[in-house]
Amino acid sequence: MVNEKIVIGTETKYPLSGILTIPDETNELFPAVVLVHGSGPANMDEKIGNNYPFKDLAEGLSENGIAVLRYDKRTFVYGKEMRNDTGLSVKEETIEDAILASDYLRNDSRVDSNKIFIVGHSLGGMLAPRIDAEGGNFAGIIIMGGSPRNFEDILMDQNNDVLHSLNKILKIIAKKQIAKLSLKFDNIYNLSDEEAKTTTVLGKYTRAYYFKEMGEHPSTNYLSALDKPVLILQGDKDFHVSVEKDFEGYKRLLGDRPNATFKLYPDLNHLFMPSVYGKILKTKKEYKVAQNVDKQVINDISDWILQFRNLNKM
Repeated sequence: MVNEKIVIGTETKYPLSGILTIPDETNELFPAVVLVHGSGPANMDEKIGNNYPFKDLAEGLSENGIAVLRYDKRTFVYGKEMRNDTGLSVKEETIEDAILASDYLRNDSRVDSNKIFIVGHSLGGMLAPRIDAEGGNFAGIIIMGGSPRNFEDILMDQNNDVLHSLNKILKIIAKKQIAKLSLKFDNIYNLSDEEAKTTTVLGKYTRAYYFKEMGEHPSTNYLSALDKPVLILQGDKDFHVSVEKDFEGYKRLLGDRPNATFKLYPDLNHLFMPSVYGKILKTKKEYKVAQNVDKQVINDISDWILQFRNLNKM
């Protein structure tokens, strides 16, 4: 395989460095994937602690004959200037660049333009159906550790999980803070766009508009209208999302459809690596342990993509 340094969005205000991993030469065009990050700033390897899940996916999928495009997230490179943008939404943060990445692959003569897929991790998985609908035009969608719920509902669950892990005194303090956050989230959809742009909900810079805009474009709407193949994956030791609310939520929404495939992996965490501590309170420790994306996950994604390779030749 070959790792080629590339830049997406060269003609935009926010060009982003990336790597296109190309499999060893064959006489056929390659299927390809775009990797889309989870929440927060992240480099092209989606480095989290001492782990590099996107690097693992790129190398593993390419070994199986699939080209992979990964790139630095816009907020990773331009975060300081973007944080003052009161109208920042996932459109600017994630969606626009994922569409540019898909366009980049379509213009590569080695890639089968009819076999470009999106692999979205975490928030990237939640947004993948919207990215597809708004211009990604993918052959299929792979959601890793995503959710059909609103982002703020997931954050509240994460906060409540932390709350239940605290001692009595800390629990009292945290409970008040979480109650305040809950009130802010509950009020988001009562605000006008302009009000939401001037109302912070998390830290100094994360505004209500970010959540409002996302919540007004729920992934369930896009998934319900989706007729192309979708693969939904989750580790059962993932403490960022819930098996019952999220993985099973996808099943309740799509389970009887022939275009939907589901796989739950025992003992894997949110990065699709072996669970170490399995508790949200030990998130930093969990990801300090250097590991790799489970080979079975990579092979399952590869097999799922490659089954579509010959469809246009029939």
